[in-house]
Amino acid sequence: MAKSRTDQLHERLRDLQVSSPDVEAAAIVSVDGLNMASSLPGNIEEDRVSAMSAAMLSLGERIASELGRGELEQVYVKGEHGFVILSAIGEEAVLTVLAREQAKLGLIFLDMSRAVKELEKLL
Repeated sequence: MAKSRTDQLHERLRDLQVSSPDVEAAAIVSVDGLNMASSLPGNIEEDRVSAMSAAMLSLGERIASELGRGELEQVYVKGEHGFVILSAIGEEAVLTVLAREQAKLGLIFLDMSRAVKELEKLL
């Protein structure tokens, strides 16, 4: 039996977490701020992550454009306890990843770009 699109999105998030052990959580969010799929810990509200992800991506796109940096590829935030990395999935969605503070960002960026390519096909 064919898997639903939602099941395929969840599966891709699980694959990302398995391939990158420093990825603690991930979510796929519409540019309107609606949760499409997530693998977040219970202490994090999906709706808040969705809204903040969409807002950050929109702001990042505007900054990149207004300052002549071209098309936005990623936004990342470094905090005391790790990273939040956002990457556009086409023009309709955002991949949000929470990574540990000791994460090897180059590997996570590579895994995220691969995931985005696969997710673009699904969305």
